[in-house]
Amino acid sequence: MREILARPHYRRFLVARFISNFGNGMGPIALAFGILHMRGGSASLLGWILGIQTIAMLCMSPLGGVIADKYGRVMVLGLMDIIGGTAFLVQAYFFSTGHVPIGIFLSVNIIFGLAWGVFWPAFGGLMPALVDEVDLQKANSANQFTANIAIISGTAVGGILVSTVGSTIALTIDAASFLICGLIVFSMRHLTVSVDSESSMFDDLRHGWKVFLSFRWIVVIVAAFGVIVMCWAAAENVLGPLISLKSFNGAKSWSIVLSAEAVGYIVGSLLGMRIRPKYPMRFLMLMTFSVSIYIFSMASPMKLWVIALCAFFWGVTLDLWGAIWTTALQKEVPRDSLSRVSAFDGMGSLSLRPLGLAIAAPMASWLGLTHTLEILAILAAIFTGLTLVFPQVRNMQFTDNS
Repeated sequence: MREILARPHYRRFLVARFISNFGNGMGPIALAFGILHMRGGSASLLGWILGIQTIAMLCMSPLGGVIADKYGRVMVLGLMDIIGGTAFLVQAYFFSTGHVPIGIFLSVNIIFGLAWGVFWPAFGGLMPALVDEVDLQKANSANQFTANIAIISGTAVGGILVSTVGSTIALTIDAASFLICGLIVFSMRHLTVSVDSESSMFDDLRHGWKVFLSFRWIVVIVAAFGVIVMCWAAAENVLGPLISLKSFNGAKSWSIVLSAEAVGYIVGSLLGMRIRPKYPMRFLMLMTFSVSIYIFSMASPMKLWVIALCAFFWGVTLDLWGAIWTTALQKEVPRDSLSRVSAFDGMGSLSLRPLGLAIAAPMASWLGLTHTLEILAILAAIFTGLTLVFPQVRNMQFTDNS
């Protein structure tokens, strides 16, 4: 790790990610309770706002992979952070007035979603520009460890700010963190250069799709995660804050759960530096059953510390996914197609998230919170188990096990 951290560009990247993720830790809790406490706010509005972000991201994601591969991943990454931060700063200003017009919600979150759709493909293909291939998993894990320390710090501070002075300050800090991170990353744009190519963007997109389909284990897992992420988003982003308001102590209680999940991220990133499972996808899918346990713990709900403990184990799982899955893509997918494949990965995994966010509140009104969460937990468990039917998933191994 000392050898990796000796690289100045990698260190600068870690600083940028720490700043951005400190704001990211505040963002979800500030936005959720800002909308719920706003005049005319509701869980349904929260679900629609989050869903709009994801729909815009899904529309842009395939093209985002082409843009990142073609014009330089580092430059693109920095620009998207700057655009997203500027949009969120506008939204924070309107929260400070006590009223956010629907038009502002729509435009800000569509702009952020479009930037997000370019950001993630660029981010997925960035690490090979910063470290050698043999160090990829350690570098991915160290990046996540730094980000997770920032997220847990931001979540804790965000919970305090929201419960004491309201959401506006936390939302402003979140927006500023994007801007600062973007400027730092943009200063390293020379690390990845644009690619001169005579092929059209459509040709590049079609080629990336063919590469994506050629890896059966990627296709199966991405398809399953469309449903898994839908269930998780509905439970954690919409129904979780409602449960916290109904059964616990509002923002303070929900920040405990999200902080526990963030602690799980830290443990997962530390484990990711050391763990080398022989069958990585089998290992990760078995770990993914933890999301069903987490969702089920909210259904009754169980005691707050039990929900937080389940969130912790789901956090460990998520970060192991981040370290091992990202490394698998970076090692197995051809380097020139990496951002495009990452784009289809992100698009597929998040494809049903807007649906989950949109139907969570209406389902809870119709069936009740308990039954809705039980259905989501069972559905996530079924699709997790289905992936293990496929030998390409169960038996997948790295080409190079070093």
